[in-house]
Amino acid sequence: MATGGLGIDPMHQFKITPIIPIHIGNIDASFTNSSLWMVIAIGLITLFTTASMSGRALVPGRMQSLAEMSYEFVANMVRDNVGMEGMRYFPLVFTIFMFVLFANLLGLVPGSFTVTSHIIITFALAFMIFLGVTVIGFIHHGLGFLKFFVPAGIPVVLVPLLVVIEVISYLTRPISLSVRLFANMLAGHTMLKVFAGFVVMMGVFGILPLLFMVALTGLELLVAFLQAYVFAILTCIYLSDAIHMH
Repeated sequence: MATGGLGIDPMHQFKITPIIPIHIGNIDASFTNSSLWMVIAIGLITLFTTASMSGRALVPGRMQSLAEMSYEFVANMVRDNVGMEGMRYFPLVFTIFMFVLFANLLGLVPGSFTVTSHIIITFALAFMIFLGVTVIGFIHHGLGFLKFFVPAGIPVVLVPLLVVIEVISYLTRPISLSVRLFANMLAGHTMLKVFAGFVVMMGVFGILPLLFMVALTGLELLVAFLQAYVFAILTCIYLSDAIHMH
């Protein structure tokens, strides 16, 4: 379907289509293109981490160096934001960072599917983090974790109002975390598709939109990494709140 006079629909790339139809009663549990690309992302992460570290050379090669840099990058993120106590949760943060990063990067491959451009995926990740962090908070502090919603040093008369504000702020964490990633991926890939349409429509005169598309692709590579970083570092900040109750 043409949109805006272009022969290419920029929103068609986000359509979820079933590959293996699976229906359990009234529940549609079909294996879709979104499921496929999540499996591919997990497979590539597993292959990257296991293959790059299988040799464990004293002088690391390129793949081993990249794997070690990824490990240290996330480990430093956890130590700086949560402290050494937070290293027990390093596997969780590392998994989240690598999954979001690979899903974002795979979305830039022509003909692929951008998993993180769908709010249901990003919200599921964010809600999992929200529940996990909340459970960790209660495990560490018991019912004392509820003090997190009462700012220290405030007048008693303001406590009810500020508690309501703190609770609302806390409950909106999964929404803000998921929308940030979803919106950036959706907007960036839509723009790439629109400029690709201009290149096709203008033919030999499409050199300018082509150059802009190349520059935009470079920017999207940066955004793919930054969004994975933001997702992981906010997870660390939430963990720090749960453990230290700042």
